[in-house]
Amino acid sequence: MNNMLPKVWRPDLAALLPANPSTAGGPALAWWIALLFLCMITVRSLIHMLVYDSGAHSIATIDISVAGGANIVAMLGQLGASQLLLTLLLWVLLLRYRGFVPLVLLVFMLEPALRAFEGHLKPLITEGVAPGAEFNWMVEPILIAAFLLSLCPARIRLGS
Repeated sequence: MNNMLPKVWRPDLAALLPANPSTAGGPALAWWIALLFLCMITVRSLIHMLVYDSGAHSIATIDISVAGGANIVAMLGQLGASQLLLTLLLWVLLLRYRGFVPLVLLVFMLEPALRAFEGHLKPLITEGVAPGAEFNWMVEPILIAAFLLSLCPARIRLGS
C-alpha cells in the first residue's frame, strides 16, 4: 500500500469483498483514515468499560441520579464490552486483511447512521449535548469519502 491516492477515481464495488483480502487494492489514505477512526472507537469502548460512570454523565451528560441510573451505567459498560469485541475484529481486518478496508469503512459509515436512526425512534434525554451527537455528523462525510476512496484502485491492472 504505497500509493496514497488512487490511480483511477472510479469506485469499483467489487473491492468491497475482494478475491484476495490479504492485499490492499485501494489507496493507503483510506487505510490511514480507517486506522484513525478505529483508534477513536477503541478508546470509546474502553471509556464505556473503564470510566466510573461509563461516560454516561461525565461525557454524555445523561442524568444518572435518577431511579435506574445504576442500570444506565451498567448497560453502557456492557455496551463497551461488545464494542471492544467488534473493534478487536476490525483491528484484525485492518492489520492482517487490508483488502477489507472498504468493508471496514462501510461498517464505520453505517454505525453512526444506524445509531442516529435508533436515537430518532428512542430519543435520549441529556443535560447537555453529548459529544457523539455532534461528532457523528461531522465525521460522517469523511467516512463516506474514505469509503468511496477505498473502492478506487490504487494500481492500474494490466490488460484493463
